[in-house]
Amino acid sequence: MSLLEVKKLTKNFGGLAAVSMVSMELYPNELVGLIGPNGAGKTTLFNLLTGVYQPTEGSIDLEIKGKKQSLIGKKTYNITDMGLGRTFQNIRLFKNLTVLDNVLIGMHAKKKVGALAGIIRTPHFYQSEEKMKKDAIALLTIFNLEDKVAELAKNLPYGEQRRLEIVRALATKPKILFLDEPAAGMNPQETADLTALIRQIQRDFEITILLIEHDMSLVMNVCERIYVLEYGRMIAHGTPAEIKNNQAVIKAYLGGD
Repeated sequence: MSLLEVKKLTKNFGGLAAVSMVSMELYPNELVGLIGPNGAGKTTLFNLLTGVYQPTEGSIDLEIKGKKQSLIGKKTYNITDMGLGRTFQNIRLFKNLTVLDNVLIGMHAKKKVGALAGIIRTPHFYQSEEKMKKDAIALLTIFNLEDKVAELAKNLPYGEQRRLEIVRALATKPKILFLDEPAAGMNPQETADLTALIRQIQRDFEITILLIEHDMSLVMNVCERIYVLEYGRMIAHGTPAEIKNNQAVIKAYLGGD
């Protein structure tokens, strides 16, 4: 059974179809790429899948405990709670908060302490807060950020800000992680480190990853399957080898004749 099933998804902005009749499936514990030229509709598709936009038509169903549940009409925080996490093309951290606080904000999505316990500060509340801090530091340690817990997010180097955004998304304990151009603005060494990191995340956290990326070497190296968008439509789907030799993809994305 697929973990996420998208059927005939369409989003119109006025007379423009930014995404048109897109269908795709994601399965448990796989790493999938989503590529296409600038303006192809990749980020719009992410925004539809995560509740930022509501579709004009089509369906998005997530498997939860053996049953399909629709994501249509759900708020972004509902979708996060259901198990979809994401990063953004332009880094969106709480830049005036510490590294630790950024991760704790992600963890609060799964916090089970009630509002009353938070107001009167019960022992259970303090125990929960302490456990979250320990879990956050343990997560930061995996990504070599444990020595930066007290630093403001805005003071981190660019590559570390990218890593922190991924850590915050993982703190929500997602079933599916959407990465929107995580290598944007990175130098070759940072991109190589990110490639290894994405592999590690998929392996160690046993989650599904959908990756938007323009760095074709990264996509070809880490993805098991690849979907290709052009002008909001899905024009190809296959393994990296199949996509590399697909004439429609070569023409639309790789500059062929």
